[in-house]
Amino acid sequence: MTTVLIVTDQALQRLGLRMFLEAQPDLTVVGEATDCDQAVRAADALRPDLVLLDIDRPDVDRVRAIRRITRPEHRPGVPRADRAGGLPPRVLVLTPFDTDEYSYAALRAGAGGLLPKDALPGELTAAIHLVALGGSVLSPRLTRALVDVVREQRPAAAPERRHKLSQLTEREREVLTALASGWSNTEIAKRLCIAPTTVKTHISSILTKIGVRARVQAVVFAYETGLVRPPWHQQPRPHETDFSDHPRGGFQST
Repeated sequence: MTTVLIVTDQALQRLGLRMFLEAQPDLTVVGEATDCDQAVRAADALRPDLVLLDIDRPDVDRVRAIRRITRPEHRPGVPRADRAGGLPPRVLVLTPFDTDEYSYAALRAGAGGLLPKDALPGELTAAIHLVALGGSVLSPRLTRALVDVVREQRPAAAPERRHKLSQLTEREREVLTALASGWSNTEIAKRLCIAPTTVKTHISSILTKIGVRARVQAVVFAYETGLVRPPWHQQPRPHETDFSDHPRGGFQST
């Protein structure tokens, strides 16, 4: 059973999301929050598997809340969660399509996935399960929007990020490059002539070395450090569904 905390300041949306999610046989809503401070406190107290956070407008407080929820170890006085593995909740962000820069900031803050607010019900439930299990979700159109943001900003890699990149082996760089280019685990395995289980091992090592929890954040890292360059004159390849990472499948994921 996957437990969910709903965060939105719109009462009707909270009610609608609760009714829909509680109608699913394998989802349980453990609480609601109307603002960022409530969301952080509720995440600490209720320890859900996933926080479903609505971003309906550009708001740095929401981005800050994502960082506080996903990285409680950086907040003094916060006890380590006693959930399995002692991990903080994952965060799935519902975002309008026109807040590209804030979507980008949400990923950097630690969000495990971004879902357009007009996503279909089945896409929402699949994304919740996938992100809660440690996977990542990024729809093809949001992928394009975020690549455009990287194209505009061209952020320079900080020395710390360059150092983390230097810690990767040559094979890990190849896997990260393929991952950031939109390849699924199965495709990476075929491309590099290695076993899919080996791909997963490499990805796990990459996440540990660069200090992130989700594949989508590794993609951001690859762009920010210049390991992967945005395609200036061609359409980016949409991210494929990787059914090997999630038994339920059914949604586009990184």
